[in-house]
Amino acid sequence: MNPRTPSHGTRRRLLSALALSPLALGATAFAAPTPEDKLRAAVDGPQRSAANRARDGARHPYETLAFFGLRPDAQVIEIAPGGGWYTEILAAYLSPKGRLYAAHEPAEGSPGQQRARKAFADKLVADPATYGRVVLGTLPVERFTDIHPPGGADAVLTFRNIHNWISDGHFDETLRAFFAVLKPGGVLGVEEHRALPGTSLSQVIASGYVPQDFVVDRARAAGFRLAAISEINANPRDTHDHARGVWSLPPTLRGGEVDRAKYLAIGESDRMTLRFVKPAR
Repeated sequence: MNPRTPSHGTRRRLLSALALSPLALGATAFAAPTPEDKLRAAVDGPQRSAANRARDGARHPYETLAFFGLRPDAQVIEIAPGGGWYTEILAAYLSPKGRLYAAHEPAEGSPGQQRARKAFADKLVADPATYGRVVLGTLPVERFTDIHPPGGADAVLTFRNIHNWISDGHFDETLRAFFAVLKPGGVLGVEEHRALPGTSLSQVIASGYVPQDFVVDRARAAGFRLAAISEINANPRDTHDHARGVWSLPPTLRGGEVDRAKYLAIGESDRMTLRFVKPAR
């Protein structure tokens, strides 16, 4: 046998190794990232500020957004994004195939609202690579005025806002606006400070905590179906009875140094996390 010619057994081993090589595997070895991989990359990405990342242990962004069932090609409306805590993640996750719409304070609102909107708009302009596809619009009361995703939104997401709409007296109207802007089968994702059952409306307004069954009842009245409940943002250390309501807790710590150590030990509020669906026709 020619010493340069591999034996039959050797050739078989070489062929087996070649079949398992990255070149032979092609697309299998370099498969596109899954939606879960892309979401994890957005949560861990460098576009997020250190201060926002420090709150991940309390806010569970990966688990929360995964629970809402978002796809990277979805049209998503983020309600009242504030300084952009979730925007940093959503904009990266939905680029380049999806679209994020940010429903912020009105441009002609109070001085405080105008400052908040401008700070958010400046954040978007400062990082076009991350936020170049974000559409900045206005919070709805009875309807969306400048946010109209083609064919309807796949998801509307609200994080810790419902107590404000109850206090302002337009929670039901705002829910109906969400229902109208979603496509059939679209998702309403809710995260909200959770009150103890039986909490009165006056206590809700004073404390910022909302009973979960109240949210479910009002969403159903607006036409939504409750699809799932998650306890990912539950906090059993939260007693719900703080002197300055939910704002006693971090990150607000409205009491300053008064009982600061106690509130830091409690952590962020006990929160409901709910997924509603607009029924298909």
